[in-house]
Amino acid sequence: MVKHAIEAFGRLDILVNNAGIGQETIRRDFFRAPIRFWEVDPAQWRRVIDVNTHAQYLMARAAAPHMIERRWGRIINVTTSLDTMIRGGFAPYGPSKAANEAHVAIMAQDLEGTGVTANVLVPGGPTNTRMIPDETGIDRAALIQPEIMVPPLLWLASEASDGVTGRRFIAALWDSGLPPAQAATSAGAPAAWPSLGRQAIYPKQ
Repeated sequence: MVKHAIEAFGRLDILVNNAGIGQETIRRDFFRAPIRFWEVDPAQWRRVIDVNTHAQYLMARAAAPHMIERRWGRIINVTTSLDTMIRGGFAPYGPSKAANEAHVAIMAQDLEGTGVTANVLVPGGPTNTRMIPDETGIDRAALIQPEIMVPPLLWLASEASDGVTGRRFIAALWDSGLPPAQAATSAGAPAAWPSLGRQAIYPKQ
């Protein structure tokens, strides 16, 4: 994909890791009948991890060298709400997205000084996509609509977000009535969980 993009456009500036599958691939009424982790077949577990975690790593790995060479680029991963990552009945989807977001935090540090940024964008709750099947019984009009992702995504993909990296943005909290930088401040937070503080004890040397 990276090779074909460069051949078609002569450059690669932006990677949006948006592909994802969830509990609907295991049981379509998962909100009414939560899936317990021991009910998940190992093949089902592996498929969700492959799409939600492994694929974003492979795409970022393939794209990063070209962006680094040009000294500019954007890697934007779509994960999920922190609540969903640790919600009962949401394995393997929750763990797959938690790993995805942890990798964004690592990528941001590894890419420091290259001109390439890595950030997270999430809708902010259940969203009107095929990942929420009709069998869940939820009114689709009550779901977050995918269009809310557009304003923060366009800002993250632009030069206006130069230097912004290692952050997570909640699209549902993005106020398009504000200047984009101000909207980003109110809708953003550090990616992953640095608020827990440094807990590891490393050797002094």
